[in-house]
Amino acid sequence: MITKREAALRLDISLEMATRHGLPSRMSDAEFAELDTNPPPWLAQSRANRTGKRPVWVTLTCDVCGYTEDARPKKWWPEFSYLSCDFHGADELPEPAPGLSRSEVDGIGSRFIGMVDARA
Repeated sequence: MITKREAALRLDISLEMATRHGLPSRMSDAEFAELDTNPPPWLAQSRANRTGKRPVWVTLTCDVCGYTEDARPKKWWPEFSYLSCDFHGADELPEPAPGLSRSEVDGIGSRFIGMVDARA
């Protein structure tokens, strides 16, 4: 059995779209395979409209402990140099390279802080 969230991840659609089109909260692997192999018109249209410019889902990985989480990327997220869980200290990550300064971005996924190293 897979959850609606896992189905959305595998189909590369948003959870909102999965809900809007009536995907059940749980489905068997066979039901998912049928949906993926013979997509209904809304899923076929979604796949046809995909430009590849921005992913629907990204995997966030803590550079300290390796914890991972799948999340919907936000337009305002910059390119991160490092990601860490919000309970790790900044001293647990490598220092910025010479000539770069570091800023922190809170609220990435459910528990991450993004580190952005840029020219000062």
